[in-house]
Amino acid sequence: MLKRVGTRLSLILLVADLVLTALALHLAKVLRLVLPLGVPLKGPLAFGPWFYLLVPAIWALVFFSLRVYDPARALRYTGDVQTVWSAVTWATLVFAGVAYFFFREFSRFLFVYFYLLDLAFLLVWRAVLQWLLRLGLGRGLIEPRRVLIVGAGAVGQKLGRALCAYRWTGLELVCYVDDDEDKQEATCNGCPVLGPLEDVGVVVSRHGIDEVILALPPQAQEQVRRVILALQELPVNVRLVPDVLDLVFIRASVEEFAGIPLIGLREPAVEGPDRVVKRLFDLVAGSVSLLLLSPLMLVAALMVRLDSPGPILLRQQRVGEGGRPFRMLKFRTMYVGAGMDERRLAREASCGPPTFVKQPDDPRVTRVGRVLRRFSIDELPQLFNVLKGEMSLVGPRPELPWLVERYEPYQRKRFAVPQGMTGWWQVNGRSDRAEYTLRMEDDLYYIRNWSIGLDLRILFMTIKAVIRGEGAY
Repeated sequence: MLKRVGTRLSLILLVADLVLTALALHLAKVLRLVLPLGVPLKGPLAFGPWFYLLVPAIWALVFFSLRVYDPARALRYTGDVQTVWSAVTWATLVFAGVAYFFFREFSRFLFVYFYLLDLAFLLVWRAVLQWLLRLGLGRGLIEPRRVLIVGAGAVGQKLGRALCAYRWTGLELVCYVDDDEDKQEATCNGCPVLGPLEDVGVVVSRHGIDEVILALPPQAQEQVRRVILALQELPVNVRLVPDVLDLVFIRASVEEFAGIPLIGLREPAVEGPDRVVKRLFDLVAGSVSLLLLSPLMLVAALMVRLDSPGPILLRQQRVGEGGRPFRMLKFRTMYVGAGMDERRLAREASCGPPTFVKQPDDPRVTRVGRVLRRFSIDELPQLFNVLKGEMSLVGPRPELPWLVERYEPYQRKRFAVPQGMTGWWQVNGRSDRAEYTLRMEDDLYYIRNWSIGLDLRILFMTIKAVIRGEGAY
């Protein structure tokens, strides 16, 4: 539906992106000649006019590869920012690689100016465009589409609210049809419910409908079939909202295999280029962190060894992404055998798994363990888990298997992304937030709103929380 609406908009974005990129390249050349930074130029810049064709070609190739012009991304500017930032970075790296092999005399400062200018131009351009669309000043850019929703139940009304909120995309909710007599002649989201499902063909023809969305419950399969048959000969697009126990998933994917349509209900929430970016970030930042913190980790290991008998590292089984178990590493902070009391400290909840309650004065924690926990030093060995790909720097915390066995179905959504050393709930109270439902809401918020920018924000907030020792015990 958005693909049909956004074809013209995507073309406009592409042309504007390439023009602005060429403009950023030209201004970068001017800045390199004007600003007294870097090594003084001994001659003219190695900058032929064909660079204005090479660079936009690289940008177009990279942007299409990373699906920058997917209309679904246009709904949220924050998501578009993440996509554009990632695409501009990758395109600049490709350009730098080409320049390294063929144009080594190319100015490094020109690269910096160009990257910053191009990123600023493309982000500001998108913000202005979306602002104009929201004001209704860009209607000529988007082909309007009139929408009918079949079913005025909870799902249909939720969909209607979303369509009203994103009216600037050109999608206009016109009306509903529903078999419930109490809803007929009433209004939902300001739109009338015009009649029963058997009148859907008449309603479509009379009101010039372009899109029909079926939002019926699972038990209404026969009604769905009849509606689809009734619309066969009409020039209208028909789509179905799956409504099966909330589907127990965060994001769905649709693909085709041997001509058979498949809907992915349980797939990783971070896939494709986004997953590559997140994994590269984990590898680079994890390696640098391990290198810088290795002296501290050696001191911590020595302190654990001298403080109490037992192993230095604790290898504890946890549940990772996709529900796969792995051995998570930690510095031992308790006396040997203390893990036998874990279930005793778990407080039963009214629903879902019990809450595992940490005690500030837990007698099982050693003297050195209290110091390590105070500054979260006991978590540092998990950098090895990150480098192995079993964990990420940022994500929901890996859970104990016996707690996962008590999960409600919706709570398993937290395994849709790699589990992390730190996460959204950790920087919003850490162990002080004992209510399990609050932790789960934080984890699901992170999954729905994931971006590299959010990961960076959480890492900076983690440093602040560790220094203050908030909720660490």
